[in-house]
Amino acid sequence: MSRINTNVGSLLAQRVLGHQNKGLSQSLERLSTGLRINRGADDPAGLIASERLRSEKVSIAAAIGNAERADQVINIAEGGLQEVNALLLEVQSLVGQSANDAGLSKEEKDANQLQIDSILQTIDRIASSTSFEGTKLLNGTFDFTVSGQATTVAKFQVNAAKLETGDSRSVNVVVTASAQHAGLFLSAGAAALDLTNGTSSFIIEVNGSKGSREFSFASGTALTAVASAVNTFTSITGVSATVSGTGVVLKSQGFGSNEFVSVDVANDGGQAGAIHTLSTTDEDVATPGSSTAYSAVTNPVRDEGQDVSAIINGIAATTDGRVARINTDFLDLEIELTTAGAQAAAAISAFTITGGGAKFNLGPNVDIGNQVSIGIGNVAARNLGNLAVGFLDDLGSGNSANVVDGDIESAQKVVNSAITQVSQLRGRLGAFQKNVIGATIRSLGVALENTSAAESSIRDTDFANETAELTRSQILVNASTNVLAIANQRPQNVLALLG
Repeated sequence: MSRINTNVGSLLAQRVLGHQNKGLSQSLERLSTGLRINRGADDPAGLIASERLRSEKVSIAAAIGNAERADQVINIAEGGLQEVNALLLEVQSLVGQSANDAGLSKEEKDANQLQIDSILQTIDRIASSTSFEGTKLLNGTFDFTVSGQATTVAKFQVNAAKLETGDSRSVNVVVTASAQHAGLFLSAGAAALDLTNGTSSFIIEVNGSKGSREFSFASGTALTAVASAVNTFTSITGVSATVSGTGVVLKSQGFGSNEFVSVDVANDGGQAGAIHTLSTTDEDVATPGSSTAYSAVTNPVRDEGQDVSAIINGIAATTDGRVARINTDFLDLEIELTTAGAQAAAAISAFTITGGGAKFNLGPNVDIGNQVSIGIGNVAARNLGNLAVGFLDDLGSGNSANVVDGDIESAQKVVNSAITQVSQLRGRLGAFQKNVIGATIRSLGVALENTSAAESSIRDTDFANETAELTRSQILVNASTNVLAIANQRPQNVLALLG
């Protein structure tokens, strides 16, 4: 080359050196930041994918935080319920002691009542003070609110319901088969027993779900006396009796397949008549043809009850007696129908859930599919128990079930109901904590791990590969610099032609 105005070799060397410097700078940036993609120009498609994965990571991490917070809320509620349960056990002990009427002085009963009063006050205080960041947990704040309860619904418990903000959900029950008592009909042919063997007795053994009792009746005993004798021990056998025409109807107190009535004849005494099963459509009517004469009874004659069959909001319910329950992702509730409601095949608009419940968002997306809810009722003394047996505050001084001069038997039933109620609530919270929150945290942890790995494979720097690129770029930059120096010296050779 003999031209000096344009140094093509230098321009070439400059271009290559600039390119190598850019590669060196990129390697230095990737190694210093730890990221392969620092801007969109590094990898446009990779940037889009990695930003989406980053968004998912943040959402999953937030969901894990929500689940851990929910776990803490349930822990605090469980702690309060555990103490309430311990106090109820103490009340149970005091009620049992107070029932020993002849063995306790008036002063000892008064002392027991004072303890019960203080326990009831403590339970109310726990219900009103157990809180998380100022939000009360056991005073009904997180119970579900309903409206329009049907008269054929005796009671209900909404355990969980997913509702959109401002939304409500109607609960509809379709009874497809009625609930039935277990029952037998003992025919006598007259208003009193007539034993052909006047020196003998009519001896029967009545069995029910609670226990059994043997009865012995003489000739001439009125059927009303027979029924009265059976009813005296209803609390022991679980069987009640009524006179119907010229016979006695024996029924289980409760409904459902777990209830039964069994009668064994130890001695018929020559009494005419038979043991009949009851009609499934009219429990007070003996089914023709389904009978066993007293003299022919060799084994106990037994009849079992029937559970109600029902469909709740289109879901076949599991049933027990008059109680129907469904448990789905969107609705978990239990309904006990009245006797009229459980024995009539009909559609019932049970009630409408209008809101409430403790709602937690345990998924990466904020929508109803990622939300869970659970109802936590009020555990104050006035709410523990039920209408059938009474409520815990009935055990207070001067109330109907106090242990000084009140109904001790009713007091124990109330306490048993309260213990069951609190235990069931603790069980629901425990299942929610273990199977919903715990499983969610574990699942989200795996999702976060895998999402982080996917994002890392796209965006993070591979140091082994990048250090090799750095070394290569450094060598090429040095080589390009030397070449540029040589290229810049070449035009000086033209001076030799000038002599």
